[in-house]
Amino acid sequence: MPDATRPRRYARPYVVADDLGLLAGPTSGVVMLPRHVSWSGRGSFDLDSPGRIVDLYRTVLIEAASPADLYNYLDESTLLRLWSYLWLPPPLRAAWEGRFPRLAELSRLATAG
Repeated sequence: MPDATRPRRYARPYVVADDLGLLAGPTSGVVMLPRHVSWSGRGSFDLDSPGRIVDLYRTVLIEAASPADLYNYLDESTLLRLWSYLWLPPPLRAAWEGRFPRLAELSRLATAG
């Protein structure tokens, strides 16, 4: 039973796409994310740089304010390729994998072998 004297942690709501096929964002070049998504000030991401594309996907997945943010900045095939390499908060990963069993399978395969 939880301790009633301890404050409850704020559960951050995450945005999950309705359909992976709607993810039609750019796959190359430099992308500038809007401040509400990349509020730390490093809003420029070179998608041709392996480290920066991972940073962009992680940032968008964690900070998206609406499905439009996901659809405008993520690409389905790139997300599938990167999924098992992305460090994501467990509740966010669970939300996406709960909606898309294909992502859960990618995670399972990555940890199996």
